[in-house]
Amino acid sequence: MIESASILVLIFSFLLLLAKGVPVAWCIAISSLLSMLISIPLLPALTTIAHRMATGLDSFTLLAIPFFILSGQLMDKGGIAHRLIAFAKALVGALPGGLALINVISAMLMGAIAGSAMASASAMGSILGPEMKREGYSKEFGAAVNVTSATTGLIIPPSNILIVYSLASGGVSVAALFLAGYIPGILTGLLLMIVAMIWAKKKKYKTGETSSGKEIWRTFINGFPSLMLLVVVIGGIVAGIFTATEASAIAVLYTLVLGFIYREISIKNLPEIILSASSTTAIVMLLIAASMGMSWIMSYENIPQDITSFLLEISDNPFVILLIINIILLLVGTFMDMTPAVLIFTPIFLPVVTALGMDPVHFGIVMILNLCIGLCTPPVGSVLFVGVGVAGTSIQKIIKPLMPLLVAMILALFLITYFPGLSLWLPELFDV
Repeated sequence: MIESASILVLIFSFLLLLAKGVPVAWCIAISSLLSMLISIPLLPALTTIAHRMATGLDSFTLLAIPFFILSGQLMDKGGIAHRLIAFAKALVGALPGGLALINVISAMLMGAIAGSAMASASAMGSILGPEMKREGYSKEFGAAVNVTSATTGLIIPPSNILIVYSLASGGVSVAALFLAGYIPGILTGLLLMIVAMIWAKKKKYKTGETSSGKEIWRTFINGFPSLMLLVVVIGGIVAGIFTATEASAIAVLYTLVLGFIYREISIKNLPEIILSASSTTAIVMLLIAASMGMSWIMSYENIPQDITSFLLEISDNPFVILLIINIILLLVGTFMDMTPAVLIFTPIFLPVVTALGMDPVHFGIVMILNLCIGLCTPPVGSVLFVGVGVAGTSIQKIIKPLMPLLVAMILALFLITYFPGLSLWLPELFDV
C-alpha cells in the first residue's frame, strides 16, 4: 500500500509542479522528496535525496559534458558556422529549396561539431533566416526546417546526450554509441531534405546558381579544419587513443586554437564564453543530479521491474512492445527535457528491450531520436522556442510547415527502430 501511495505522489506531484511552471530540475527533486516522505521522516529523506544527487554526479564520464559544452561555445563564436554554410551552399544551393537544404546540411555539420541543437538552431537561424527571407522563402518554413534539422546534431557525434545515456544505461560504450549515431543522423537529415525539396517545389521558391568544382573545393578547404575536429575526436576514441572525457578536453583545445587562427576569438572574448559555458553546464548538471535521485527512488520502489513485467504481459511481440515504447517516449518528449527523460526512462525501458533481445546501443539511438522529436514540439520544445524566436514568428504560424518535417523524423524513427543494422553496422564494423 505504501509503495502504491509513494508512486502516486511521485507522479502527480511532478505533473502538478510541471503544470505550475516550476523548472524541471526542481519538479524532479521536489516530487522525489515528497515521494520519500510517504515512508520515511523528513530529515532522513532530505539526507538521502541530497546524497543520491551528489553521488549521481560522481562520474569521470560526466566530465566530458562541460568540456563539450565549452568546445561548442568556442565553435559558435569562432566563425565555424559561416564556413560550414558556405560549403553546404556550394554543394546543394542550386537544388530546389536550396537554402533549406543548406540549412539541413549546415545544421548536421554544426550540430555534430558543437554538440548542441540550440547552438545550431541559433546560429543557422541568425545567418540563413534573413537570406531565406530575401529569396522569397516564408520565415515560418525557414524556422521549421531550422528547428527540425538542428536536432540531428544530437544523434551525430560527439553528443552530450549520448554520454548521458551511457551513464543511465550502466556503462554502454560511448564509442559504440558515437559510431551508432552516424547513419541514423544522416538518414534523418536526408528525409528532412526530401520533404524540404518537395515543399519548396510546391511553393516555387527560388533556386541558386550551380557552383563550379573550384568553388566547392575552395569552400571545402576553408571548412576543412573545422570538419577535422570530428576526425580527431571520434577517430581518437574509436582507435583507443583517448577516452570520451579526454577527447572532450582535446576538442576544447582544438576549437580554441582554431578560433584564434580564424581571428574570430580573442583573449578578451574568453571570460564571456567560459561564463556562458559554465551557466549551461550548471543547468545540465542540476538536471542530471535531480534525475539520478528520482531514478534511485523508482528503482527502490521496483518501478522498472513492474513496468517490464506489465509490458511483457501485454505482448511478447517485439514489434508491438517497441511501438508502445516509442509512443510513450514521443509523448514524454512533449513535456520533459531530454536529459532528465533519458536518465529517468532508460532504467525503466532498457530492461524491457533487452529482455526482447534488443541491443542497448540500438535502443540508445532510438530513445535519443524519439526525444529529439520532442525538442521540436510544444509545450517544452526548447529548440522550437529558439528557432521561432530567432525567426521572429510564432508557434501557431510554424505548425503547418513543421508537420511534414515531423512526419519525416517519425518515419526515420520507425526505420531505425525496426532495422537495427542502421545503428549497429558501424559499431560492429569497428568492433567497439
